[in-house]
Amino acid sequence: MFNKAIAQSPVVAPAQKKAVILSGGTIHTGTGSIIENGTIVFSSGKITYVGKSSDYSGDKSASDVIDVSGKQVYPGLIFPATSLGLVEIGSGVDVATDNRETGDLNPNVRALVAYNTDSHVIPVIRSNGILLAQICPVGNLLPGTSSVVQLDAWNWKDAAYKADNGIQLVWPRKASAGGRRGGAYFMFGENTSSTYDKNVEALEEIFTDAAAYAAVEKPKDGNLRLESLRGLFDGSKILFISASETKGIIAAISFGKRHGVKKMVLSDADESAWEVRSFLKENSIPVILADPLGIPKYDYSDTKLPFKLAAMFKKEGILVGLTYSKQAYGNLPFAAGQTAAYGLTKEEALQTVTLNTAKILGIDDKTGSIETGKDANIVVSTGDLLDMSTNNVEYAFISGRNISLDNKHKQLYRRFQAKYENMAE
Repeated sequence: MFNKAIAQSPVVAPAQKKAVILSGGTIHTGTGSIIENGTIVFSSGKITYVGKSSDYSGDKSASDVIDVSGKQVYPGLIFPATSLGLVEIGSGVDVATDNRETGDLNPNVRALVAYNTDSHVIPVIRSNGILLAQICPVGNLLPGTSSVVQLDAWNWKDAAYKADNGIQLVWPRKASAGGRRGGAYFMFGENTSSTYDKNVEALEEIFTDAAAYAAVEKPKDGNLRLESLRGLFDGSKILFISASETKGIIAAISFGKRHGVKKMVLSDADESAWEVRSFLKENSIPVILADPLGIPKYDYSDTKLPFKLAAMFKKEGILVGLTYSKQAYGNLPFAAGQTAAYGLTKEEALQTVTLNTAKILGIDDKTGSIETGKDANIVVSTGDLLDMSTNNVEYAFISGRNISLDNKHKQLYRRFQAKYENMAE
């Protein structure tokens, strides 16, 4: 039997032992500001100084000093609403998929315990600057509980960054889903209003019971499903809503408000969310946009609308983050970069995958920006992190730990490079 420490590649970085000083780089703080020729100091995993190199007067003798002059320094990117670590091969291979359970009312199912830290995908996307992720179960109605993980760990317990902080709600469709095949439009799936009413009734029942259960400090008879929903009523958990129809978005948020849910987020949002932007703004609902590199939802849509939505929501005063639902997970920074060409500044685009997402996930007190007192989740690139042509991450730190940037892609590149070099001799 292989020892896990040998089997896992690359090896997980040890805890930070000495203070680290990143000196001379251009610091993109994630707050919208840029510090030229800046210095960042972090110790025991926490940032202790951020500012101009000329203003830093601390003792460098006991620290590891890394010269990052001419390089770009960013907060580690955050990937929300993903199956990373739950799905290894996305073509229906059952043994490589563990992101859903049977049944529709499973709020107590924890995605965290199924998270596979040995996934070969994780080191690949770290090399593009993604250091944290919100891993989510999928399914219907209440598929389970999501968690935020850091992407350099031996096991799921070590990976937990903010455990079980979100309940996933998939609001039922009232109409059949539609699609195109061979140029013709067709309807598919369950479609009747009676099915919709039955699903909503099931949600009403479990939320009514959960609210009553939460009102009792120590219930005599414990109930795992109801206990998992308790945090929604005191604000310690967030309800992440997926709804594909405009009426469904309104219905789902109204449902949450009626049952006393304190915090809600519209996840996997698209242009349907834009159609109800006034309602979202009135109710202070943040959005996580899906597929900013995708195609428009409707035939009549602006062909570039997916690229523009982030800027459009920001202009409306709605907090917006980005996800990338395709399995090319590493494209998240480039999806953010695309929004910079369609209405956002480069620093605003960076915020959609850093500080904005941290706020949406409730972890902005710890991460999402390079500020004193926050965790040292930091990426150093020789080029623009959001630009596919220049992104080249040289260093990445998670809570101050200098993590490996080796991965399967790089290993294969080295292998076949050596092969063809040997053939040429």
